[in-house]
Amino acid sequence: MASIRSVAGQMFLLQVLIVLLLVVSAVTTLVLKARSDRFQSARSRSLAVAATFAQGPALADILRGPDPTAQLQPYAQAAQTQSGVDFVVVMNRDGIRYTAPTPEEIGKKFIGTIGPSLAGGITVETVSGVSGQDVQAVVPVTDASGTVVGLVSSGLTVSQVSGAINRQLPVILGAGAAALALATAGTALVTGRLRRQTHGLGPAEMTRMYEHHDAVLHSVREGVVIVGGDGRVLLVNDEARRLLGLPPEAEGRLVDDLRLDPRMAELLSSRRVATDEVVPLGERLLAVNNRPIERAGGPPSSVATLRDSTELRALAGKAEVAQSRLRLLYDASVAIGTTLDVQRTAEELAQVAVGRFADHVTVDLAESVLRGEEPSTGVYDEAPELRRVALAGVRDDHPLYREGGVHRYPPATPMAVGFVTGRPVLVPDLRASLDTHTPGGDRTQVMLGYGLRSLITVPLRARGVLMGIANFWRAEGSVPFDEDDLSLAEELAARAAVSIDNARRFTREHSMAVTLQHSLLPRGLPEQNALEIAYRYLPAQAGVGGDWFDVIPLPGTRVALVVGDVVGHGLHAAATMGRLRTAVQNFSTLDLPPDELLGHLDELVTRIDQEAASAEGETAITGATCVYAIYDPTTGLCSLARAGHPLPALVHPDGSTEFLELPAGPPLGLGSLPFEAVELALPEGSSLVLYTDGLVEDRTRDISTGLEILTDTLAHPGRSPQETCDAVLDALLPARQTDDIAVLVARTRLLDPERIAEWDVPSDPSAVAGVRAEVTRQLTRWDLDEAAFVTELVLSELITNAIRYGTPPISVRMLYDRTLICEVSDTSSTAPHLRYAAAEDEGGRGLFLIAQLAERWGTRYTPDGKIIWAEQLLPGAAGAEIVLPGLDLDNLF
Repeated sequence: MASIRSVAGQMFLLQVLIVLLLVVSAVTTLVLKARSDRFQSARSRSLAVAATFAQGPALADILRGPDPTAQLQPYAQAAQTQSGVDFVVVMNRDGIRYTAPTPEEIGKKFIGTIGPSLAGGITVETVSGVSGQDVQAVVPVTDASGTVVGLVSSGLTVSQVSGAINRQLPVILGAGAAALALATAGTALVTGRLRRQTHGLGPAEMTRMYEHHDAVLHSVREGVVIVGGDGRVLLVNDEARRLLGLPPEAEGRLVDDLRLDPRMAELLSSRRVATDEVVPLGERLLAVNNRPIERAGGPPSSVATLRDSTELRALAGKAEVAQSRLRLLYDASVAIGTTLDVQRTAEELAQVAVGRFADHVTVDLAESVLRGEEPSTGVYDEAPELRRVALAGVRDDHPLYREGGVHRYPPATPMAVGFVTGRPVLVPDLRASLDTHTPGGDRTQVMLGYGLRSLITVPLRARGVLMGIANFWRAEGSVPFDEDDLSLAEELAARAAVSIDNARRFTREHSMAVTLQHSLLPRGLPEQNALEIAYRYLPAQAGVGGDWFDVIPLPGTRVALVVGDVVGHGLHAAATMGRLRTAVQNFSTLDLPPDELLGHLDELVTRIDQEAASAEGETAITGATCVYAIYDPTTGLCSLARAGHPLPALVHPDGSTEFLELPAGPPLGLGSLPFEAVELALPEGSSLVLYTDGLVEDRTRDISTGLEILTDTLAHPGRSPQETCDAVLDALLPARQTDDIAVLVARTRLLDPERIAEWDVPSDPSAVAGVRAEVTRQLTRWDLDEAAFVTELVLSELITNAIRYGTPPISVRMLYDRTLICEVSDTSSTAPHLRYAAAEDEGGRGLFLIAQLAERWGTRYTPDGKIIWAEQLLPGAAGAEIVLPGLDLDNLF
């Protein structure tokens, strides 16, 4: 587009203004005329519709009829629709409407002037409506005698009337657009011609451009020569004069007259294409680029650029070496530190440097670094014992210390000097620098005989910690190390040292987390007969997680199984796991059903998270999962509930496997939904498999695939729990374990019915003696006569309390397992409490006596009431002997 300051631009602006003025004038005239036409058309149409409707032959009779609205409303709406007006209203002489566009307006007063029409005249008026100006006409309705019996009104919004402007406006706008297009085309033609002549620049711009180009041309460090088609020099800059040795008056002369080197003269005058063609000129090497210039309408010419490449060639070798070193550093930054393993990181340093920087590389580290501990700090008098953790070379028959060995460098060696001083040591020529008479000299001779020629030894230091040393060797046939190589070796060692220190810190934290986790997990399985149990626990390789499991014996020979998973890894996850495991053990002592226990655990997690939210830096534990099961061997029933945990698997005795459909409770800490327990009857010999998601889910395998593999692996009858654990891990353990894995396999057993005795007790104190006699006979059948005395005392007290304070029915159950368990149940929810009785109290000593005689006792609530139980060690068991000094047993009953 032409600039507004140019002649073409000003002409274009004038034409645009003229066209716009003409278009605006025509549109204004058309709008004014269209407004008048619209009002006149609206008046004519409203009057015509009202007059036509008022002259209906039966309209006067209908108005005198009993219900004019019923007959006239359909006709009025049809007339309104067909004529295109806004309304047709029929009213009586008082202006009360018989018809209206909407039924709600019938019976209301007409708004408008009706006086002249009542006198027989016609009224046409303009009113302001909701949509703008409205024109309405009122026409009288007369009978045969000429008497006005009613009125008809019709109206129309003026804006709805189309006029000639709708047809004429596009023509006017189109003509204006065409005029603008013609003006634009004419301006473009003029602008194009001017641009071709002046290249789009004005005189001031042309002058400024010439000055800029001339300044640039004579200040660049490349020579520029422009030669015309006749072989004369058209332009030459200062750098070209210097490089070619041209006289000041070279411009305008023939190239052949400048006494240039024949090869250079031929290239400049030939107009052939040349790219970085090197032309010797005295002691210089010039890189010449030559291009012909073909301009339409102009004479042929060529432009050549000259660059002195004498110094560049000398620097090319150094640049290539520098580039290879930068590439090595880049590759080292990518290849070193890919894992958090100390030895693997040292091996990566050796592998990346061999062949590209050195012929042999060794890495030696202190033993404490491999364990994740802090190396000794302070000043060293001599190099300590170091373990070789990495060794790489172009040949394998070298005499260097082998990987895995422990050695100590003699004090005079470059390695010992570098370790003690903490500074790198460069030995360009080993044969000239090493004293073979120092300790280790024989070994030095062996290395020299092998062909090792040059050495750089660099201490591995990161964050002020000296961890070891890296040695770079070059053999005969390779260029000896120099100072530039020393800087590169320091950079490689520094990057590796940071990665090694990171791996060391991770090893320390991982060891601490594993130690903490193992201290918080079960040390062994408790003794019980209800389940045959096996378990496996494998911490993650990348970081310890928060998976845990537990087996908790409960009263009545029952056993609780727990498997849980805490979100995250590291010390926090392990510590959180310990808190949750302790909480589950504490809640289990209350003998709660699985759903209630998970509810209490959920509240605990919520409180912990609330405390963490108020302390900066604390990590929330919301999202932890858990599955809790209680198995009763006396009935074979198992009650289970889960909080966001994977479904447990059940393996039937015949080998068929299913995942138990437990209600999917939310993870712990969300507190949004209640938990729901499911009670199932498990056949004897079936196996219940609880696990964490790390077993079935992996980065390379989704959870559905893992569950399918688990199902196929479990579908083998006759396996022991130990064999089942081994088979599951063999099938599902990933190559690189990224999450903890916990597996708990429990095979069910049933308590022999012969070891269960039950009695119903009437709510009568006299029935206690009969129950004692039955209990004694049962103990005799079980060969437990030695336990009869204590059992009678315990049951007598429990039954008496149930009769006195409980609610019938009352029942007694005795279980013979690893211990002798006595249970008394009733339907009351009140439980007795142990207390010290005063000397004058008549009661209160019964529970104290039970606490002394029994190993454990307690209360378990059931849906029907409660159970008071007491557990005794069997005769002959450790701690079974009970001594009650000074206790008067004769007055207890």
